[in-house]
Amino acid sequence: MVNVDYHRDLKQVQSDGQLALWLSESNQRAPFDRLEWFSMLADHCGIAPLMAVARDGNEFAVLPLTGKSGELSALSNWYSFRFRQISAKSDTLLAALASDLRKRAHRVTLHGVPDEDGSAARLEQAFGKAGWMVSRTRCDTNHVLLIAGRSYDEYIASRPGPLRTTLKRKSGKVTTTVLDRFDAEAWAAYEDIYAESWKTAEGNPDFLRAFAMAEGQAGRLRLGVAHVDGEAVAAQMWTVEGGTAWIHKLAHRESAKPFSPGSVLSAALFRHVIDIDRVGQIDFGTGDDPYKRDWMEIVRPRYRLEMYRPLDPRNWLHIAKLGARRLAAAAKRG
Repeated sequence: MVNVDYHRDLKQVQSDGQLALWLSESNQRAPFDRLEWFSMLADHCGIAPLMAVARDGNEFAVLPLTGKSGELSALSNWYSFRFRQISAKSDTLLAALASDLRKRAHRVTLHGVPDEDGSAARLEQAFGKAGWMVSRTRCDTNHVLLIAGRSYDEYIASRPGPLRTTLKRKSGKVTTTVLDRFDAEAWAAYEDIYAESWKTAEGNPDFLRAFAMAEGQAGRLRLGVAHVDGEAVAAQMWTVEGGTAWIHKLAHRESAKPFSPGSVLSAALFRHVIDIDRVGQIDFGTGDDPYKRDWMEIVRPRYRLEMYRPLDPRNWLHIAKLGARRLAAAAKRG
């Protein structure tokens, strides 16, 4: 028998032994699928959770949501590489969840959903069968590298000539260190470098530090720092688990740009995760930055799913706009 529950207090989820186990590192091999991730989003980023859970015995389908007043969205933010349902392969529980959500919301928006694992298709089908009107559009890009048994030397030999030339010319001028634990001094260097980089202000430094500390304690953190003449000039935060290396953050001082410390440090981390950690793939997160194409070989789409209860007057303007977009797209194709 399928039961559907909703939890705004994640301590309730933690106290449910089977559900907490399902959302733990024992079963979920990516940070964005674990209860710990959602708890940190709530604690450090001020995102009020609503965990939608369908259960049949010890089988679960979980949709981590946030929102109120009948409008729900994904429990995620700019630190999340992707968002998806956390469920077994069977779609029965997911369908029950989509159906029950009609009592809770008139609109559900999920951003950053992958489909290489079938997540977007499964969600679209589940909500469609439950009577929701579903719009699926491409919203972002994800760059990945499949190692396919290569060593680092074999991999780097296939990179574009300008990148290989840069590494050859600059590597002797930059020293690099890769740590597999959290180090307060190295983290302070990262924060200082980030403040002097080309990037916008960090969205939530407390969240990022807490995540880095937790991953360091678990042995999954790879924290890289590059120095020129004794000064820390570039830093990167990666994590490794389940055969995947995730590239979370990278920054370099603009003043050190002539030394290409970011590229040299990236090469050191690629070497580490390929030859030492023996990962099967490297994930560069979201965004279609041109430099990612120098390192990655595969581009995957991320999707935005918008679900509307069609008979709810609050959705009629949105549905009208959606219909107009679809007509315009059909006319363009025709």
